[in-house]
Amino acid sequence: MNGMTLDFTILGPAFVAGLLVLATHVPMGRQVLARGIIFIDLAVAQVAGLGAITASLFDWDVHGFEAEIAAFAAALLGALLLWWTERAWPEIQEALIGVLFVLAATGGILLLAHDPHGGEHLRELLVGQILWVDYARLLPTAVLYALVLAAWFGLRNTRNPLLFYPLFAITVTVSVQLVGVYLVFASLIVPAIAVRGLPGGRGLAVGYGVGALGYAAGLLLSLWFDLPAGAIIVWTLSGCALIAALLTARLLKSAP
Repeated sequence: MNGMTLDFTILGPAFVAGLLVLATHVPMGRQVLARGIIFIDLAVAQVAGLGAITASLFDWDVHGFEAEIAAFAAALLGALLLWWTERAWPEIQEALIGVLFVLAATGGILLLAHDPHGGEHLRELLVGQILWVDYARLLPTAVLYALVLAAWFGLRNTRNPLLFYPLFAITVTVSVQLVGVYLVFASLIVPAIAVRGLPGGRGLAVGYGVGALGYAAGLLLSLWFDLPAGAIIVWTLSGCALIAALLTARLLKSAP
């Protein structure tokens, strides 16, 4: 009984964290896919991580308020830069997103080059520490995501870059702190790919279902086989998305 209780106290907050991330990332991922800027989340997430790494150089707590402000400021600057490049050079926007990603990634490596714990910091940034979250940390995240979703669905003009990029920067910054860069990308893009043929509400509902099943399966496998949670969730998300995509294609093909 104690083992089961311990497992639930670990898996419960982690699964809620995954659901919170999916709440914002599934609709945003569909917009990212529609805009054809697939790797923007990786770039902005990496820039947010660079901001957090910079904060750690000042001996600020990497999970503290100061580090989150630094990460958000960096992500917002990166998002606004990409908004400007979209207006200035739309034909090479995807390439510029890739350049920003690699600059932020290598910038983090350079900043941590002389830190004895640099490798650990980079691993946490990329893979995340989803199993270490608790409900107290998730409450302000839930409030912020609710505001983001209210703006996202309430304003109904998410194709406007002046709305899309700031909301995207806020969301990705918080998500990177919770689940890491890899899961941010997977949560945005993988469900969106799985339901790309489904319209509106149906696509959102199936995307949320795919994401929830992927997180649940990944967390269970992580605990059972003592595997890194973030990495295995990426795989289970992809597996669930593949099944959903095949079923969706068959249903659409057979529909009159």
